Amino acid sequence: MALINADHALSAVVVLAERYTAMDGPWHSHRRAQLIHASEGVLTVQSATGLWVVPPQRGVWIPGETVHKVSSQRDFWLHTAYVDPTAIACPSECRVVAVDRLTNELLIEAATFDAEVLTPTQARLMQVLTDRLPHLTHMPFHLPRPQDARLLRITQALERDPADARTLEQLVIGMGLSARTAARLFQSDTGLTFGKWRLQLRLLAAVERLSLGHAVSRVALDVGYEDVSAFISVFKEAFGQTPAKWDPQSG
Repeated sequence: MALINADHALSAVVVLAERYTAMDGPWHSHRRAQLIHASEGVLTVQSATGLWVVPPQRGVWIPGETVHKVSSQRDFWLHTAYVDPTAIACPSECRVVAVDRLTNELLIEAATFDAEVLTPTQARLMQVLTDRLPHLTHMPFHLPRPQDARLLRITQALERDPADARTLEQLVIGMGLSARTAARLFQSDTGLTFGKWRLQLRLLAAVERLSLGHAVSRVALDVGYEDVSAFISVFKEAFGQTPAKWDPQSG
């Protein structure tokens, strides 16, 4: 495929592919909306408003001009669809979606095209891909981030160590606000209570580790559960299957 500036392409959709080693990428943005999808590997995508864990067969929509960064603990194979939002309906906020096998194969194939000089067969495949992109199923792999600087210090510490068992009362010590005020701000800033936010953090951290092949018992401890059976129960309630049967390609 010829080199192309995807942000300024004439085509409504341009797909680029690249293999990466484990990395913690820089903060950046694009003019176009993006569907970021790892055909292999597990990604973490961050913006100022949240964090999204993207296991295989998932993708994350990033609206145009959204400053974000991509990281992964292992090597990954990235396919990114750069989409003109004036031509195709795109989500107005970041969200994780299920990428079915057909869409995955279409993305892989489209990445080999010269998007500005399509053959008739390639144009038909691109139209199928274009038709599918707006209808990918939204998945609950989002962790909202508070905007209050004091709360952000708390959430960043917990993101670094999901097993941190300190209560909100303990976490706000030295921050100049009470636990009651922090709880109210947490609800207004994220839409979640502190307890539900922490649960979502631990579930997403577990998904990332399970998708990387870590053992269930190790994952449970890593995300703050000393009782493995309790972890299994919470995970199954959230995702409909036990951690041992977790299949990132399901759904």
